[in-house]
Amino acid sequence: MKVGVLGSGLMGKEAARDLAASEQVTAIGLADIDLARAQHVVNQLNSPKLTAFQVDASNETELAQFMRQYDVIINALFYSFNEIVARTAIQVGVNSVDLGGHIGHITDKVLEMHEDAEVAGVTLIPDLGVAPGMINILSGYGASKLDEVKSIRLFVGGIPVKPVPPLEYFHVFSMEGLLDHYTDPSLIIRNGLKQEIPSLSEVERLHFEKFGPLEAFHTSGGTSTLPISYPNVDTLEYKTIRYPGHAEKFKLLVDLNLTRNDYEVELHGQKVKPREVLLKVLDPIVELGDRDDAVLLRVVVSGIKDGEETTYEYEMATFKDREHNVTAMARATANTISVVAQMIGNGTINKKGVYPPERSVLGDIYIKEMAKRDVHIKETVIKEDSKVKS
Repeated sequence: MKVGVLGSGLMGKEAARDLAASEQVTAIGLADIDLARAQHVVNQLNSPKLTAFQVDASNETELAQFMRQYDVIINALFYSFNEIVARTAIQVGVNSVDLGGHIGHITDKVLEMHEDAEVAGVTLIPDLGVAPGMINILSGYGASKLDEVKSIRLFVGGIPVKPVPPLEYFHVFSMEGLLDHYTDPSLIIRNGLKQEIPSLSEVERLHFEKFGPLEAFHTSGGTSTLPISYPNVDTLEYKTIRYPGHAEKFKLLVDLNLTRNDYEVELHGQKVKPREVLLKVLDPIVELGDRDDAVLLRVVVSGIKDGEETTYEYEMATFKDREHNVTAMARATANTISVVAQMIGNGTINKKGVYPPERSVLGDIYIKEMAKRDVHIKETVIKEDSKVKS
């Protein structure tokens, strides 16, 4: 199969690395608006399968010209490009996957293209990062094993292995995106009712092996398409994992209006966005640099199986790949989107249209493929009546 990758940033680079290592992938195009940047990545990865291209993704003609050469497109661009890439994929008749973007309902706009994609005979799957992405796949897998799904609780966090004050946090993806997730309200289902609650709220303690005490709190965007796929559950919520005290610190910044995108103040006769100043101030403080990061994930799907209260729990802890200097977040994210792109390319996923990950990706195959990439997801089955774990 031939795969085109849009974006030669960290996620695009690591997806291309995984594709190059796959026997079933014969050619990979790596596109960027900056040809030199794409060529630099191609030189680093040093695979004869790889070719660099210069493509302006905001130009539909250029985009279409690049995309029509491939069987599947991996869109590793910023989420604001997801709509144009999906639309172009349908126009040129090419399958496509993206890393998601529930900010501004971008994924909803992609899902609305379902009938057009079906007619065009292509498969589009948005939201294929970690959260959303991996958590959706695992939620769908757990739900498929139950006769009735009652509760889906999700916990995910990208954190430093060794926390450093003042925030005990170093960013592993866009800080702008992080501020959006902390500022916008969180959509949950509680007692069977959809509702919005403030992000950074309802902090709870949790533990992972090899880590000390951690905290988890609501953030926006994490439930992604799950409320649509499972509208009848009693409980659906997503919480972000951090070291203790993180939520309280950022809640103060939110309460002071320092994270809002639509807020300005006048200073010395000029309009200034406090958020832009905050991002500049945070830059040197939250730069990960050469430090080791980890991605922690726990998906807890509960309901009824054979008349018995049953829970399927999926847990993962992934660490930085020091050999290739690849962050844990990049490993988990880029491998997820690459694995699913290849599942579409080889016909494992053959439904035509636009589908969220929980309704299209086969969980058992996905878990096996991720394990081959040293990203291990453990399943635990808990039968409530007998309190037996398996």
